[in-house]
Amino acid sequence: MSFRALLLLSCLTSLTAVSARAQEAKSGYVLDVPVPLTARSADTLLGQLGRLAESAPEGARLDVVLRYPEDASGGQATAFEDALKLARAITGDRFRSVRIISLVQGEVSGHSVLPILASDALLLSPAGVLADATAGESAADETISLAYQSIAKRRGLFPPALVQALVDPDTELAWVSKVDGGQALAAGDQLVKLRETGAVLGEQVWSAAGAPAKIDADRLRSARVAAGIVGDLDDAAQVLDLASISPVASEQVSGKAKAILLDISGSIARNRVRRWISNLSGSLTDDQINTWLVTFDSMGGDIDQSASLSSLFAMPQPPLRSVVGFVRGEARADGALMALSCKPLYMHPDATLGGPGSDAISLQDLDNHAELIESIAENTKRPVGLIRGLLCRDLEVYRFTNKKTGQIRYATADDLVSGVDDPALERQRWERGDRIELADGLTTEQAIGLGLADASSESIEDVAIRSGLDEVPKPVSDRGLVRFVERLGRSQGLMMILLMVGFVALSAEMNAPGMGVPGFLAMVCFGLFFWMNYLAGTAEWLELVLLVLGLSCIALEVFVIPGFGVFGIGGLIMTIAAIVLMSQTFVLPQNSYQLSVITRGLWAALGSLLGLFGGFVLMRQLFPHVPLFRHLVMEMPDSQAIDVAEKLVDYTRFLHQTGITTTSLRPSGKARFGDEIVQIVSDGSMIDKGVQVRVIDVQGAKIVVEQQ
Repeated sequence: MSFRALLLLSCLTSLTAVSARAQEAKSGYVLDVPVPLTARSADTLLGQLGRLAESAPEGARLDVVLRYPEDASGGQATAFEDALKLARAITGDRFRSVRIISLVQGEVSGHSVLPILASDALLLSPAGVLADATAGESAADETISLAYQSIAKRRGLFPPALVQALVDPDTELAWVSKVDGGQALAAGDQLVKLRETGAVLGEQVWSAAGAPAKIDADRLRSARVAAGIVGDLDDAAQVLDLASISPVASEQVSGKAKAILLDISGSIARNRVRRWISNLSGSLTDDQINTWLVTFDSMGGDIDQSASLSSLFAMPQPPLRSVVGFVRGEARADGALMALSCKPLYMHPDATLGGPGSDAISLQDLDNHAELIESIAENTKRPVGLIRGLLCRDLEVYRFTNKKTGQIRYATADDLVSGVDDPALERQRWERGDRIELADGLTTEQAIGLGLADASSESIEDVAIRSGLDEVPKPVSDRGLVRFVERLGRSQGLMMILLMVGFVALSAEMNAPGMGVPGFLAMVCFGLFFWMNYLAGTAEWLELVLLVLGLSCIALEVFVIPGFGVFGIGGLIMTIAAIVLMSQTFVLPQNSYQLSVITRGLWAALGSLLGLFGGFVLMRQLFPHVPLFRHLVMEMPDSQAIDVAEKLVDYTRFLHQTGITTTSLRPSGKARFGDEIVQIVSDGSMIDKGVQVRVIDVQGAKIVVEQQ
């Protein structure tokens, strides 16, 4: 290759690199601003903006679009302190490397307006509106007005007259054409002065005195406050002269994700939730941990305990950035609440979300946790009506469509008009569609279609990659032995084997009293069975006491008061009840799922008790013939030996001997054999005294003779 060709190639490479850097410098990012704004969401936004500021190219500013939703109702609930905190921060020195552009897609009111005044630029959709900034305030506050003017002055984007009208509903705002040819916004005393001096050639009132201001996109564009009216992010990118505007999700922007893994499986119980919360809180002591990856395969168990975890997942505290959920099996009953608290939420293609589980959730339970459920819906941007419907099967949730705007809403007929002044008018605004079937839970495809899940995933490895992780993170700090026993406890077959072996070993110990190998083995099996269920959240100390009492009553019936009476029957009932209760978190079933669980528990208990009685049969019939187990069975005594031992005297020595009768035999009497005189009986004949006789049979203490 010639020198000229090499030089040309080098120039092309340099130009390509410069072009790539220029393209990268012209890209922007978008952050969604929740309405109403809360202290939590304000901190989250500032954290994201901080990471963006750190990633900005040196000597250049990074464009960040703060996007306000189309349905921005509720801005009046934004606290002034939270809005002021965000506005002051984005106008401060920390974010000098970031250019803030507000994109208003709907009507924004209340103190949610304040951060918009702190923006470097403003874009609106055709439906974008800035309305009364002090909506929700009980009375005018001069401090609030001064704060608004101060924030707006820092940027210089919003004219003081416009800010005054937004803050004070009693202020008249007009677009004034002056005699000298200029045009401007004027309000309050300034407008009055212009009118009095005759400086007004023409005017257009934008907001009358006494009426809250409501400034639409066209007027803000004509006043040159808005940089443009756009339909989507692509239009915004063109107006801002950017190559693209992307969501904040890449590692370059949000920072390297480092996570820990929490596996929530089995029943939800107080002891398990306490351990999980303790371990999760401990992980935050490591400043590098910024993500929790939570997997679910749970039938629920206690909505109050699930609510504790759900509040942690839905509102992660710094340095935690996100809580990623993955339903690998099922998340039923209150387990669905925890899963829906995660954002994003992935589901295995064969997973189930919601439906009947270990805890039958009532309407009263929903009312008790109404604030939490609404908070979860707000933070995860999921329909609150669908969340409520998944938790309580008594609710009938429908799809409603706004007849005017086409907005979709999922709610019950009562929730649709809850809190409105005119329920009849509100019902007329919405067209009711089909009922959403939630009673039996949702498949992955259905959950994604309804906006409850974000995507489908085949494995935890895939979820980790999507979350910006290099590999599946290590499990949250916990004792390895505890995790091992919890994994073993998920096997119903192993539980059954432990019970069977335990009862067979107990039978062996009963057949050979004295604490030995069988007794120790039975204790180990029953102990492991209780421990596994305790760690699984289905067993408490009450069930353990019930099991011990049941086995004690059976032992009392066998050893102390033989037979089968009150202690035997009561012991069997208590043992069966203990085994069944150890496998569930409820007492009586209230739905189909609980009915299937209690049925499995009953079969396990009955099968285990068969091991107890089968053990007795095994001990009696088989073990005596097996050398290895022969010592475990008490030997059956010889009946002939017992017969001999039970004799009072032994006359077998007189058999076939001869003697002389000392009395007549009628047919019994006495005879002398050597020096001994004993009681005898004839063979049926009458024998006189002094006759020689011979012993022909000895039956215990009975000597039978015949005449010789």
